[in-house]
Amino acid sequence: MQLSSISVFFMQVKFLNEYKFNPWQYLVLSFILLIGFGTLALKLPFVHHQNGLKWIDAIFEATSAVCVTGLATVPTSGFNLAGQLVLLLLMQLGAIGIMTITSSFLIAVKGNVNLKHRLSFSQLQENFNLNDANYVLKNILRITFISELIGMLFLSIGFYQQGFKLQNALYQGFFHSISAFCNAGFSPFDDSLIHTNSLIKISVALLIITGGLGYFVIFELMAYFREKRRLSLHSKIVLSVSLFLILAGTLLIFYFQNGQIGWVDSFFQSVTARTAGFNSVDLKILSNASIFLLLILMFIGASPGSTGGGIKTTNFFIMIYAVFSVLKGRESVVIWHRTISRQQILKAFGTAIVYFLVLSLGILWLFHRTSFGFKNSIFEAVSAIGTVGLSLGLTPLLSLKGKIIIIALMFIGRLGPASFAMATINKQKNIDIKYPNGEIF
Repeated sequence: MQLSSISVFFMQVKFLNEYKFNPWQYLVLSFILLIGFGTLALKLPFVHHQNGLKWIDAIFEATSAVCVTGLATVPTSGFNLAGQLVLLLLMQLGAIGIMTITSSFLIAVKGNVNLKHRLSFSQLQENFNLNDANYVLKNILRITFISELIGMLFLSIGFYQQGFKLQNALYQGFFHSISAFCNAGFSPFDDSLIHTNSLIKISVALLIITGGLGYFVIFELMAYFREKRRLSLHSKIVLSVSLFLILAGTLLIFYFQNGQIGWVDSFFQSVTARTAGFNSVDLKILSNASIFLLLILMFIGASPGSTGGGIKTTNFFIMIYAVFSVLKGRESVVIWHRTISRQQILKAFGTAIVYFLVLSLGILWLFHRTSFGFKNSIFEAVSAIGTVGLSLGLTPLLSLKGKIIIIALMFIGRLGPASFAMATINKQKNIDIKYPNGEIF
């Protein structure tokens, strides 16, 4: 996953090289340090919040920004300019990763990244091989900043049409563009994007989609249009599943709400539910059917190598396709004339199961430590572990223990529950013994 590239920054620190950390341990360590940095930054003397900022709230806000979630225990509008810029910096670093920035600068200065760092990069970025690593690092920042710049221009026009003065429109366009592309969901408006025009909503939605596709898919699309290269199986799956989820979500939300919200808002909520966290309608007016649909979309999430969370579109597709293959009596899973290995199928199911188990523990603990109702608690927990940021109004009311639970879910959800588990494994053991088959009925 792209965000994991943050960890190679710490691989360059000499004293850390004395310890034999695996890439996932670097990943966990780097995010902990970045969250710590963000917490201290939010408590600096020149950073103010109109309601004051307790330490637990500073940790919560920093975790939410670094994990590009968007849940907030205090309103973002209450921060002064310095505070909002700190949140933007944390969102940007959390989304594209410190290693991406560091390695890109190393490439610019030295012309290359050494083999050790390329190996670490390739272990964390499973979609790329060694030969692709330098190309990826050279273009990630370019794609990110160009996308955010284009988004800023359209959003600034939208806010200017909304009645904002030019300077304020440019700032709102700047803030929302970064927040949207990073799938963070933070907004200086207390009601998010409820009262904004269609240009703003569509621009934000397109930024969310771009950030949620994953850099690998974006690279391939660029090569497809520029050099007419064929798309890989991975990109075909990501594009197909993303399109299906967006269209199905739009139609179902519009249908479940009996036309009470328009097509633009139905489309926006379908897009943003898959890890962005903005909302263009008050979620409290949504029917239970719409809420349940949002839970499904939040659980699935975005695609590998993207700024989004969830179990990932590719894992969702592989699991569904594998189930249909079993029901049809097939011994192998074949997708577009390509056989999916059993290892990939097991990884997809394993990721989803670990994700579900961690989510279940978080929900149970939230039930035990809070009394906010069944629907609100489940929605908050799924939103946290999916790094979505949507809420039914529970976040500002969380107790100390409730905040700690949500912080843990955001942190584990951003890293990926499977990656978090891998951080505890120092060495992979290969078992050469092959046991006889056992029959289970």
